[in-house]
Amino acid sequence: MRTFDLTPLYRSAVGFDRLATLLESAARTGEQGWPPYNIQSTGENQYRIEVAVAGFGPDELTLEVRENLLTVTGRKTANDDDAGRTYLHRGLAERDFERRFQLADYVVVRSADLANGLLTVDLARELPEALKPRRIEIGTGKTTLIEGKAEKAA
Repeated sequence: MRTFDLTPLYRSAVGFDRLATLLESAARTGEQGWPPYNIQSTGENQYRIEVAVAGFGPDELTLEVRENLLTVTGRKTANDDDAGRTYLHRGLAERDFERRFQLADYVVVRSADLANGLLTVDLARELPEALKPRRIEIGTGKTTLIEGKAEKAA
C-alpha cells in the first residue's frame, strides 16, 4: 500500500487549507522551485511569507496582488560590472523569477521588507463584520399579550 506525503500541496495556500490541493496544482504549472520560501503563521489571522532573493535589490523586485493571487517577480537588470570579470564558478542564481501564492478570501498584504537577501511579506486575514461570529442572547421569559401590549411574564 502506498502512502503519499501531501505536505507540498499546502505550501502556497495562505489563510485556508480546504482548497489547497486544487489551488496548488493550478499554481504549480511551470513553477521551477526557485527561489526558496517559507510561510509562517505569526498569529491567529497573521501570516508571513519569506522569499530568499539574495542578489536582488528593491528596484528589481515587484509584488502584485490581483484576484487573491500574490505574485513576487524578480527581474535582474544588466550589470556592467560583469563585463570585465571571468568566473570560474557562478553559483549565485541571478536569473529572473516569478513566484505565485494563492491567498484566501479577505487576506491582505500588510507590508513588504527586504533585508539581508530575504524578502518578508506580512499578511493579515481581515473578515468583514458581517462574517465574524457573533453571540446571540437567548431569552428565558415568556411574553404574553394583554390588551394589544406585549408583557413579560414574571
